[in-house]
Amino acid sequence: MKSDGNTFLLLAGYFALMSLLAVGGGNAAVPDMHRVSVEVMHWMTDRQFADMFAIAQLTPGPNALIVTLIGYHVAGIPGGLVTTLAMCGPTCVVAFYVSGVWERFKDAPWRAATQAGLTPVSIGLIGATAVVVTHAAAINWVAVAVTVVTAAVTYKMRLNPLWIFAAAALLGLAGAI
Repeated sequence: MKSDGNTFLLLAGYFALMSLLAVGGGNAAVPDMHRVSVEVMHWMTDRQFADMFAIAQLTPGPNALIVTLIGYHVAGIPGGLVTTLAMCGPTCVVAFYVSGVWERFKDAPWRAATQAGLTPVSIGLIGATAVVVTHAAAINWVAVAVTVVTAAVTYKMRLNPLWIFAAAALLGLAGAI
């Protein structure tokens, strides 16, 4: 992809806006990241997006790593830096100023109501992330089966996710996925 000033402005604008609307954390913005990256700008395919999401989740560190990977894919290292700063910068500034006000009104009824209202919104946005990524990763029946089994096992059992990743890796190495 051609990395001109317009590309960097697009990356910065999209991800700065997403950062401010990501109620529930960076993963809550994944459906919009997918929409922009795959459907609107055509920077990547569904499969590439799903792969980047998987890499971001497997890598130690913040869940916002997918932002850096998208920026890197679009415009190399400068693109990764732009998207990371755009995703983290605005929310850090807002959080800094809001935290002082939030603490000052810790006993206010509107604060409790706001927190109670944002909880289901956050859960809904994270659920939407699961749907979008599952759809992007459903490349064949084996991938769908692995997704369903993984969801069931993690819901019912206290199994370390690394075992699930290992089993999926073995299926991938065997050529089943």
